[in-house]
Amino acid sequence: MRAGTRRRKRADTVAAEARIGETVKAYIGIGSNLGEREDVIAAALDLLRAEDGVEVLAVSTLRETDPVGYLDQPRFLNGAVAVETSLTARELLGRLLEIERRLGRVRGDGPRFGPRTIDLDLLLYGDETIDEPGLEVPHPRLAERRFVLEPLAELDPALEVPGAGPVQALVAGLQ
Repeated sequence: MRAGTRRRKRADTVAAEARIGETVKAYIGIGSNLGEREDVIAAALDLLRAEDGVEVLAVSTLRETDPVGYLDQPRFLNGAVAVETSLTARELLGRLLEIERRLGRVRGDGPRFGPRTIDLDLLLYGDETIDEPGLEVPHPRLAERRFVLEPLAELDPALEVPGAGPVQALVAGLQ
């Protein structure tokens, strides 16, 4: 292994580490552009707070943002959430998807990047890099999206994105 490179851990390795009582700080992207957006986001946060093995540490300011990819839709409210979790990355993702379902989101229904009642994305899971079917961390488009980077920088200005660098530098690179 070259100096300065991190070995990718398999999710089952991360799972084994998490199950021995360790917790991991993770970051979740949160957004909505259908219905009463603030209420839907508040409901998602309440459901997240009620999850065993997840402690919500902080929630960024919500930002009104233009849609990306599919433009013929309402504007989004986007933000980020810092959590401490004893769950594995796969388990946390499963909980996020279940919260989306409970709030009426049907993944695969409608255009890719289209309108949604709620969107919960696992952005970062500690300093891990995970690349396996259905789970990619850091989130694959994190470094190119201001509506994700700015809330992350608000929550932790010193945050490092594995494989991409300091969140502040990533934000500056988009300007």
